[in-house]
Amino acid sequence: MNTPTTEDHGGGTTTEHEAWLELTNEQPIEPDLPICDPHHHLWDHPNSRYLLDELLRDIGGGHNIIQTVFVECSSMYRKGGPEEMRPVGETEFVQGIAAQSASGDYGETEVAAGIVGFADLTLGAAVAPVLEAQKDASRNRFRGIRHASAWDADPGIRAYKSPRQGLWLEAKFQEGFACLEPAGLSFDAWLYHPQIVDLVGLARVNPGVSIVLDHVGGPIGIGTYEGKQDEVVRVWEQAISELAACPNVSVKLGGLGMTFCGFGWHRQTKPPDSTELARVMAPYFNHCIESFGVDRCMFESNFPVDKASYSYTVMWNAFKRVCADFSTTERAALFHDTAARFYRLSE
Repeated sequence: MNTPTTEDHGGGTTTEHEAWLELTNEQPIEPDLPICDPHHHLWDHPNSRYLLDELLRDIGGGHNIIQTVFVECSSMYRKGGPEEMRPVGETEFVQGIAAQSASGDYGETEVAAGIVGFADLTLGAAVAPVLEAQKDASRNRFRGIRHASAWDADPGIRAYKSPRQGLWLEAKFQEGFACLEPAGLSFDAWLYHPQIVDLVGLARVNPGVSIVLDHVGGPIGIGTYEGKQDEVVRVWEQAISELAACPNVSVKLGGLGMTFCGFGWHRQTKPPDSTELARVMAPYFNHCIESFGVDRCMFESNFPVDKASYSYTVMWNAFKRVCADFSTTERAALFHDTAARFYRLSE
């Protein structure tokens, strides 16, 4: 059965897809555990809508989501003005939604307590005014930049904001990246697993920039990587271990519901339950936790993109199953404290 799905980094959900997700329905495990969800999107496209109502509907499954962080997704850019300044429109848009949430009229969750936007770092030093404009658009919430660079030599694997290999190694990009530290901004790194080595180099020459690796480094399981999971995991594990040696880098535990990871959950007649998800996800998450430590790891939802494969409630249940034997302090770090500290949500 081919169920309706979200498309990686851009799709919405249909009524039929929502009905499919409901085929696997679970009560939340440990519902009082405080959670900061450090990675979700908001958008309103002609055929795809994910705004405050849709997010709160997903959150409403019973987990204790205290705060969230919005991460850029090329939504609501300004129609006019200088090209490099147009992404500021996305921050203005999300700042409005965050203000709605902060009114308290929509429940206790602080939606978009932190905002991560986009600035074109290939502008080099000329990106500095864009960074200041982003901060001006949300003085109380803007925390960092994501300039995605997910690219692979297989043309069947979608590229994100990266038209070529080695973007992060180019002089202009590195010049722009160096502007993050004086601006007091962090960097979200979105790439595929063969590119993690590029991030190692970037982190080493910019030790003053706080970096977080999104989606455990994007292990690919389709196209030329299909049927080669053992080889992919071996390359990924080595790269993660090398990256963990950079003390300024943290990692988000999630994103494995994206269809390019190749687990095929979105094609099942019924969505996976949290036990199945935990079994598959645990080796990836545990290696990251062993390499980085709980104080540099944070669980993330990556919704609504990961909604292609499972519901919000089932996903957080799976995360809780993965670390069921961890201490109270370790669980607090993974589910809330690391993310809140990284994105400075108490400021």
